[in-house]
Amino acid sequence: MTSTTRSDRTPAAAEPTAQPPAPTPGRAGTRAWVALVVLMLPVLLVSVDNTVLGFALPAITEALRPSSTQMLWIVDVYPLVLAGLLVAMGSLGDRIGRRKVLLIGATGFAAVSAAAAFAPTAELLIGARALLGVFGAMLMPSTLSLLRSVFQDREQRRVAIAIWAAGFAAGAALGPIVGGLLIENFWWGSVFLLAVPVLIPLLVLTPLLVRESRDPAPGPVDVVSILLSLVTMAPIVYGIKEFAVHGLALVPVLAVLVGVTAAVLFVRRQLRRPVPMLDMRLFRRAAFSGAVLINLLSVIALVGFLFFVSQHLQLVLGMPPMRAGMVLLPGLATMIVSGLLVVPVARRLRPGLVIAGGLCVSAAGYIVVAVSGGDASWGVLLAAFVLLGLGIGAAETVSNELIVSTAPADKAGAASAVSETAYELGAVLGTALLGSIIVSSYRAAIVLPAGLSPADATAAADTLGGAVTVAGGLPNGAAAELLESARHAFDSGIALTASIGAGLMLTAAALALLTLRRVRS
Repeated sequence: MTSTTRSDRTPAAAEPTAQPPAPTPGRAGTRAWVALVVLMLPVLLVSVDNTVLGFALPAITEALRPSSTQMLWIVDVYPLVLAGLLVAMGSLGDRIGRRKVLLIGATGFAAVSAAAAFAPTAELLIGARALLGVFGAMLMPSTLSLLRSVFQDREQRRVAIAIWAAGFAAGAALGPIVGGLLIENFWWGSVFLLAVPVLIPLLVLTPLLVRESRDPAPGPVDVVSILLSLVTMAPIVYGIKEFAVHGLALVPVLAVLVGVTAAVLFVRRQLRRPVPMLDMRLFRRAAFSGAVLINLLSVIALVGFLFFVSQHLQLVLGMPPMRAGMVLLPGLATMIVSGLLVVPVARRLRPGLVIAGGLCVSAAGYIVVAVSGGDASWGVLLAAFVLLGLGIGAAETVSNELIVSTAPADKAGAASAVSETAYELGAVLGTALLGSIIVSSYRAAIVLPAGLSPADATAAADTLGGAVTVAGGLPNGAAAELLESARHAFDSGIALTASIGAGLMLTAAALALLTLRRVRS
């Protein structure tokens, strides 16, 4: 994190010497900080949407009766489509205007959210979630890249990005709490209607507070690169999901090979084009590529934790949704405070040390869960999430500031999109990897009572939520037998999943020390 780089200089720094520029960019005033509050609305919304379904899954299972595969796609298709389009939408914002893309995305997101709330079937809900991913991809890169243009002073930008990163991480943790509140008082569709009142102020205030910003010399829209980015993301994530659930087979192997081939073609195309959709030379900067990988691993660990904890609290410990959500509240507060308090620390210590230290604390949270295994009480999970939030909140603030500050200002949208792609791919993989391990362990360990109909047996064997729903229609003895077996089966994979989560955090800490060792605050 160098104090002066070419990418940190504003256009004023290139003006003729007849009127020398100020030694530092102008500091933002009150209007800019109000604009930051407005730009935080889509950040919170999109990150909440990544995890809010965790508490709605039991209600969706009961209402729509999705299969286990449909259930995973209801959760995964949104961040999957979002991740596949983020780079394309970030590049589009650089070309036609970041504010314009933000407003288009907000309008579409609000409209599709209202439709998703009343989806009558699992298939239509999956389709609505996919469309939400399209419009969500317009929201996220625009917010971070607009911050680059609003806050040109390095210290102010560092604080603004700290607030942005804390908001994103907090939104992911706030999702289960909001979900718990809504599900306890309304129907499952209310988790989608949340988008409408959040985005209306954004549509009204953004044109008044935020100036348009774009790349002054954009290249043409590259449809081939957009398609290649999608073909890269979708098959790889699908293959990983299939590996985790069904083991090594021809279909997931082919899916991963298709994705890897598309990724190679995408990179080659970007390197050959005079104006690429994504400047791959950014990844030659150790600070940039290291920070992106750290974001990816951190979000995998965070979302994977929330995936199994939200179900453990409700379906194993029997907590009502709102009370289960409140168990996560201290960790949420810790994540926000940690992201803000790390700013003065980052001025004095090397970024690599700050990030590595934070991620080791997060690993300790996962180790607590691994040691407790399926016997983890709500108090243990509360303490574990506080440790996880403490480390991730600090690490994400510093890593995001590195991503933005090391990229050229005219490529802020594309660089921000890379950061967001790491976030959203992490959200997908958090469920696909850690969530699928839980599902696989559940299927292997569940023992069904005799006398179930084929449909009930399939539902109970697929998911814990399905078993709870089936148990509701059984005699007391059979219901108790099924619930005991289902809860034990669900918890059988927690120790392994938590151990993998701890390993991801320690790997990210090692990456920070390795790739950021030469970067100074």
